[in-house]
Amino acid sequence: MPQHPTIAPEYVAIAGPTASGKTAAALALAARRPCEIVSVDSALVYRSMDIGTAKPTKEELAQVPHHLIDIRDPLQAYSAAEFARDARQLITDIRGRGSLPLLVGGTMLYFKALFEGMDDMPTSDPSIRAELDAQAAALGWPALHAELAQVDPVTAARLSPNDSQRIQRALEVFRMTGQALSSFHRRSQADSAEKPAPNYLLVSLEPQDRAWLHARIAQRFDAMLAGGLIAEVQTLRQRGDLNPDLPSMRCVGYRQTWEALDGLWPLAELRDRGIFATRQLAKRQITWLRSMPQRQVVHCDAPDALENCLRLIETALPQRV
Repeated sequence: MPQHPTIAPEYVAIAGPTASGKTAAALALAARRPCEIVSVDSALVYRSMDIGTAKPTKEELAQVPHHLIDIRDPLQAYSAAEFARDARQLITDIRGRGSLPLLVGGTMLYFKALFEGMDDMPTSDPSIRAELDAQAAALGWPALHAELAQVDPVTAARLSPNDSQRIQRALEVFRMTGQALSSFHRRSQADSAEKPAPNYLLVSLEPQDRAWLHARIAQRFDAMLAGGLIAEVQTLRQRGDLNPDLPSMRCVGYRQTWEALDGLWPLAELRDRGIFATRQLAKRQITWLRSMPQRQVVHCDAPDALENCLRLIETALPQRV
């Protein structure tokens, strides 16, 4: 997509690391023109997970229509391919209603699946996952990351050696299909190569000073703890059918709280561990964003960040009458 599109974008995407101000920017734009927000967040899809996901409040949800929030039980999975399918349909529907589709979130794999396409991959195999968990317990996730680098170097290159969830999924797909996870992306891109590229605006909220973002992350995690994160996870545990290996319970904040309640380390360490994990997530999100050359950057730590973001978007959209 050209840096300054000559025709109005079909949709606007606001991406950025956690705590970068995406929700505030989306709501400010929605106050100016008819919009509907499509959540691009792998944690917000889950019901009964409100505090640790920083889910929009009832008041925020009432301001503008939201989609892809509270659509799955924590026991269920929701893949990037499913997101891309649902988001494409929502974009068509929202445009049909005369509103602007506004895609907002920080799950970069979802954005990648939407922008570039992704084949449907096989569903999880509990036996293979158990096998991988046993290997990780014996050898450590960095050893499995090294194994992944041998069979799927493209995927391994973008993952931290301790990113257990994604390493496990990539190795699971390879053991089930004999094909690299990255090959599903490439096939889908090849299949859609002859289709006209969608016209969209990707606004990336990125800090110039990581310390600013780190302070925001700490403030947000403190607010989650004060708001009842531990009690929320205790309630989820009491269901009896959830476990820490589920994608929902691997979400940052939930995983650390679950482990603390399991007694893996003192509950007094939860704050530090949760903030550290969130910082690591933000670092990965920024790395993903920097691999997207089509993005247009707004420095979210600038004093006039919100105004700059809105000005950039409004410039790309048709003039209101």
